[in-house]
Amino acid sequence: MDTTGILDEALQRLHRSGPERLGRLTNHAPMAVEALAARGQAGSVHRWLDLYAGKLEEFPSGVEPVTADNWRSALGEARRAADWIGYFGREIAERTWRTVLTEWWPRLLPGVYGGSTHPVIRVGHAVRTLLTGEVTEPRLAELAHGLGYWAARYHPVEVLAPLPGADSATAALDAVVPIAERDSGFAIRLGRVTGLPVWAATVTDPNEAHRCLTELVRAATHRYATHGHGEKTMLVHAATAPNAVLRTLPALPRSLWVPSLRAAWTSSAAVTAMYAPQAPLAYTPSGTFTASEVFERALAHGDEHVIKLTDTALDIGDERALAAALRSIELSEPLVQDVS
Repeated sequence: MDTTGILDEALQRLHRSGPERLGRLTNHAPMAVEALAARGQAGSVHRWLDLYAGKLEEFPSGVEPVTADNWRSALGEARRAADWIGYFGREIAERTWRTVLTEWWPRLLPGVYGGSTHPVIRVGHAVRTLLTGEVTEPRLAELAHGLGYWAARYHPVEVLAPLPGADSATAALDAVVPIAERDSGFAIRLGRVTGLPVWAATVTDPNEAHRCLTELVRAATHRYATHGHGEKTMLVHAATAPNAVLRTLPALPRSLWVPSLRAAWTSSAAVTAMYAPQAPLAYTPSGTFTASEVFERALAHGDEHVIKLTDTALDIGDERALAAALRSIELSEPLVQDVS
């Protein structure tokens, strides 16, 4: 992880901005700069931020402080983002960050779909930094921002009908039935998902839950290499959302690992149902690129989703995952020509 202080500088810079812009589009910068720092590219963080700055909005105004007594009424209220971030900032200042995370993870997990799954992804990046590097005030504040965003965008789904499933994550994702109507955004499409294939439903052991979640992240990442053209941006989340959950598991009690697997599967499968293409494309191998070379290409491309998917692909590290990252570079519009 970054030991130069650059990540902390970037987070402090970003905490003057809100978690969204235009009332619905997520601020991806905190996640992207964490990924850059984690992959040895801290020196490019501020240059990348300068280019992304036009997508940032000022931190929103508060409405009313969230407290231990009134938090239920504020859950899922997007206009309360500042209130929620302030609440978690106070909680983390008074207690350990792991204690706060452990208390709120099961409360927030049913609403993992909110904000198009971006809040849990932001939390996953924040937790990785806290687990693998020094615990600093900007990094603790980043966790507060991520949890606050999640609470503000909390969005559960109705009970989904169990559909015929499969034994493997790959086969289960293949069995997902795409929704028919695709003329609207994430929230409306999500309401059109009424059932998902059954997968890993009998898992009760935390170790097995960890193994299955790892399998799901690999399968969803691999799938992007042949299915990413269905929606180049949104299908990234079928991999990055469960990976955020996977990255958070070591900070959570083992008793929360099985429900975390359940939420990760339904979110990944739901995204697949909403955006899967009619048919896959032929698989194109990644060639001779190394993992570091693929990440350098993602950085040069600059798109925030490309950077985050490539970061997840490097967690997996195999040839097909690298091919998925390269596919995202091909499909996506670059932020700039070169920020490396």
